[in-house]
Amino acid sequence: MAEPVQHAPPGHDQRLRQRVRRLAWIALVVALLLAAIGITMRLVTRSHLRKRTASDATLAVTTVKPEWSDAGDELVLPGTVQAYMEAAIYARTSGYLNRWYTDIGARVHKGQLLALIDTPEVDRQLAQARADLATAEANLALARTTNERWQVLLKTKSVSQQDADTRAADFAAKTTSAESAAQNVARLQDLESYKRVTAPFAGVVTARNTDVGALINAGQSSGTELFRVADVHKLRIYAQVPEAYAGAITVGTKAELNFAERPQETYSAETVRTSNALDPTARTLQVELQLDNRDGTLLPGAYTDVRFKLPESVKTLRLPENTFMFRAAGLQVATVDGTQHVKMKDITMGRDLGKTIEVLKGLGPDDQVIVNPPDSILDGVAVRAAAKPPAPTTTAGNPP
Repeated sequence: MAEPVQHAPPGHDQRLRQRVRRLAWIALVVALLLAAIGITMRLVTRSHLRKRTASDATLAVTTVKPEWSDAGDELVLPGTVQAYMEAAIYARTSGYLNRWYTDIGARVHKGQLLALIDTPEVDRQLAQARADLATAEANLALARTTNERWQVLLKTKSVSQQDADTRAADFAAKTTSAESAAQNVARLQDLESYKRVTAPFAGVVTARNTDVGALINAGQSSGTELFRVADVHKLRIYAQVPEAYAGAITVGTKAELNFAERPQETYSAETVRTSNALDPTARTLQVELQLDNRDGTLLPGAYTDVRFKLPESVKTLRLPENTFMFRAAGLQVATVDGTQHVKMKDITMGRDLGKTIEVLKGLGPDDQVIVNPPDSILDGVAVRAAAKPPAPTTTAGNPP
C-alpha cells in the first residue's frame, strides 16, 4: 500500500527565501564593514607613514639658550707697554762721527754727552762768518765817524744837506750789515754746538745706530737715527676697550697686569686718561694706564694682559663657540622661533673666551640657538628642536 505524499506547509518557501535574503544582506554588511575597516586602517597607516616620513625629513637640531656672564666678571685685554718718554736722536749738523760715549743699556742724565761729530765745513764757515763780522764792524765804525763829522759840518753850513743825508744813510746800512753778520755768526755757532749730541732727558739708551767715522747727515729725512733714549721710571700701558665696555672704564679705574716674562707676579696700574672717542674703524676706546717702574724690572715694548674688574651692572650674553656661522653677510647664529622654523640673526661678537664667545648685540636671553648648524641651513626652514642635554656630572670614585 503506497505511503501518502507529505506537502510543505503553506508559506515555507517564502520564509526560506527571506532567511536566505537576510543572510545575504548580513554577509554584505559584514563584507562592507570589513572593507571599511580595512580601508580605514590603510588610510590611518598611510597618514602615520606620511607624518613619519615628514618628521624624518624635517631637520632635527639641538638648541641652547644664551647664558649671562658672571657678576663682577673680568675684562681681559691685550696691552702694549711703552716708555714714559722716548725720543729718537738725530744729528742737527753734518760731518763725521768723531766718537761715541754711550752704548745701549747705558743710563744717562739730561744733557749728558752721547757722541761728538767732527764738522770741518761748519768750522770753516764759522771762521769766515767771524771774519765777515769783523769787516762789517770796521765799516760800521768808519761810517759812524764819518756821519758824526758830516753832521757837525752841516751845522756850520759847510756841506749840503744832501751830502749829510748820504752819510747818515750809509751809516744805517753799515749798521744793518754788521747786525746781519753777527746773526750769521750766531747761527753757525749754534750749528757747531750741535756737534755735541746730548741726551734730551734722563733715561736709558735703547739703541745706537752709528759708529766712529760714519758720515752724518743733518735732519730726520736725510739722516739716520743715531741714538734712542727712553725714560722708563714710569711705563705707559695702552689698551683698546670694546664699545660695549667703554662706559665702564673711566679715569681712575684700576687694573692688574700680567707679563709673560714674570708669570708669578701681578702688577697694579691705574687708568690715567682715555681718548674720549671711539675708533671709527675698530669701535674701541683707547685707554692709557701708568705703572711705576723705578726699579727697571719691566721693559718697554712688551705685551701684557690688562685685567679690569667690571662692575656688577655690566653683564653680557655668551654662547658656545660651535653656534656661530661666518657668512658673506657677516657673523650670524641660527635660532628657532615659536613655529619651529629657522630665524637667522646677525650678531656683534665680543670677547673670545675659548669655549664660549660673548654676544654684544643682536640676541636675546630667551632665544633658542641651534648648536652645530649645517652650512646649508636657511632662514625659514622647518626644524625639530630639542634642548641640549646637560653635561654629565661625575662623582668621586665613579667615572663618567
